[in-house]
Parts: sequence; C-alpha cells; structure tokens
Amino acid sequence: MKELSDEKTLFAFARDLEPAMTVESGETVRIRTKDCFGNQVQTPDDVLDEIDWDAINPATGPIYVRGAKPGGALKVEILNIELDAQTSSCTGKDEGVCGDRFDAWSTRLCAIEGDKLIWNDRLSIPLNPMIGVIGVAPAGEPVNCGTPGTHGGNMDNTAITTGATLYFPVAAEGALFGCGDMHAAMGDGEISVSGAEVAGWATVRLTALPAMRVKNPLIENETHVGVIASAETLDEAASIAVHDMVRMVSEATNTAEDELVMLFSLTADVQVCQMVDPEKTVRFMVPKYVLDAYSFELS
Repeated sequence: MKELSDEKTLFAFARDLEPAMTVESGETVRIRTKDCFGNQVQTPDDVLDEIDWDAINPATGPIYVRGAKPGGALKVEILNIELDAQTSSCTGKDEGVCGDRFDAWSTRLCAIEGDKLIWNDRLSIPLNPMIGVIGVAPAGEPVNCGTPGTHGGNMDNTAITTGATLYFPVAAEGALFGCGDMHAAMGDGEISVSGAEVAGWATVRLTALPAMRVKNPLIENETHVGVIASAETLDEAASIAVHDMVRMVSEATNTAEDELVMLFSLTADVQVCQMVDPEKTVRFMVPKYVLDAYSFELS
C-alpha cells in the first residue's frame, strides 16, 4: 500500500496543481492529514489570533488517479480512519451559529482515550471519526479548502466515515483528489464552526469510473444512498440535493418523477451536514431497500 505524507498539502482544489502522487485506478492509499488548523493549536498557549490563517484547512494531495477523465466520476471508498490522541475545538466572535454571543476566540483541547473523547471529568463523548474536507479539482476557478461545492471540499458531513463510499464528478485529468480536516466527533450542523479537530490517517481506495455521470457528490453506505449538495442557504442546498436524487433515480429506472417524490417524502431524509461554512451543505439520504425495489444501481 502506498502512503502519502502531510508534507504534500493543498489549500485550494484546482485543475492546474502538480500531483503529489500518481496511482492506478483501484489502488489503495494511506494518507496522513493535518487538522484544520494546520497542526498549529497544540497547547493552551497557542492562540488562534496568532496562527497563520493562510495555512488552515489543508488537504493532503493532490493524487492523480490514472483513468479518471473529465465528465466521468471518481469512486472513493473510505476503508479506515486513524486518529491522533488530541483534538482541538473552537468558537468565537462572528463565527458559527452563535458568533454574535462572543467577543473573542475560545479554544478547548481534549484527549482521546480508547473509543471516547474526554471532554471533562464529568463527560466522555463517543468517537465518530469522519473526514471534513474531501474532493477533487473543480471545473472552474480554484476553490479554497474551506468552501464546499460540486467538487466536494469542506462538506463537513458526519456520514463521510469508515465504510462510506463517495462518488465525485471529475473535471480534470486524473481527478486530483485530496482530503483532510478530520474530526473525532462532530454533530450535524457543526454549530460552533469546528468539530473535534484532529490529525490522523485516512486509508482510501480510488477508482476511476469514466462512464459514470455525476452532478453532485454522492455518498453510499450499508443502508442508504444520498446526494450531497452545497449552496448559499440550507433551503437551496436541500432543494438541489432532492431534485438531483429524483432526476437520477427517474432516469435510471424509467419511473415517473411524481411517484418518486411521493415515495421519497415517506422514506427519505434531508439531513444538515454543516451550516457554518461559506456555502451550507445538506445530504438527502434514500434507504437502499427503496432503491432496490426499483432496481436502482449506481453506475
């Protein structure tokens, strides 16, 4: 298995980046990632006002995947997530949902012990390891790693965890994949503007699917298939995700859209990923038992 160190980082997804590594389609890579602060917050003395804000939200990469072609898709299977032993979290003035309540930054460092995050001597939180920034080069101008979009990016989606599979629309030769910004725990919404930010390792399998057509990132796990969409508002992101899923299933199964809309209203869920980044992100998750009944398959 190949490994990629966190010395190879990008701060914006872009079509013209020099690859940090080239892999064959179907190859597995173990990727070292920095936390969202670029590993600059390690002790209580590390003040957010004094860090290099041009070095935040780094993604490790990009990785060139042979066979990935513009117009096709890149399949990313998340095989394992390994976390370092300490996390950092923050909130502050004009940051997150409650930024109007604060006049300065607050930070908190927490230890990971076993399968728990130690918040204080009264509370331990179950771990939910996930990848916050993950994606490929966009079709147009570069997109900084703090912003999500149709290419992926900073989606901060708790469903992007071990066992999940993602499908990204490819806009550049080789896809130019990158990932970073892991969280040891995070609630849907990420209301403070951070999760339990942590460095670590992500093991992924990267497969080129040049014949697959994808408009927005898709996610698949053991029980659901979903569309991930980002937009200026949560309402707009939800609308994009739902419309895209209805269109995709209708076209693949020759099922009338009105039937699918009624069916999905009974069985599928609109779920908030994050509501604090420059674009807000939503996932629309449809149970596989519903899709299986209509012989729908991702391809």
